[in-house]
Amino acid sequence: MNRYLDSTYRFGLIGGVFCVIAFLLFQWLGYDPSNLSMLFGVVLIPIFLFLGIRFFKKDVNQGELGFSQGMLIGFLIYTMIGVISGLGIWFILLISPELFAELKSLKIEVLDSNKEMIISQLNEESFDTTYKQILGMTEWDIALNDFIWKILPGLFFTIIFSIILRKTKF
Repeated sequence: MNRYLDSTYRFGLIGGVFCVIAFLLFQWLGYDPSNLSMLFGVVLIPIFLFLGIRFFKKDVNQGELGFSQGMLIGFLIYTMIGVISGLGIWFILLISPELFAELKSLKIEVLDSNKEMIISQLNEESFDTTYKQILGMTEWDIALNDFIWKILPGLFFTIIFSIILRKTKF
């Protein structure tokens, strides 16, 4: 297990730090950092997964890669990216309550501007429930949402790269 961790921690660590920096950068540029950070993660995660799985195959495992090895390497990378990104965002929101209040008000504005459409497609009870949930949202909710949106595409791309890069001796 040690060789798996040794070959993956740098990809997960760098990817997670990039996601936190992207969150801060998007906020500084005046965009909604919670949504754009998730989108950035979907673009960034496949890059780090591919590089990490390929690194393990070529430099650690002498050119061989089984499907299960690729899945383990990918799991370690995207989980580390998600944990670092989620904890980083949570910490930023804890030390910056004005940023959290701004994000919360942005989400309420989006909900209010789409009120008629949401009510017509669902119902008023669904709108009211969502509105109450946003009012009760905490910093942890935004961080957890970011973590989940790093894990889901990570799993998808890990499966693809584990199949593409698979090579075993017969």
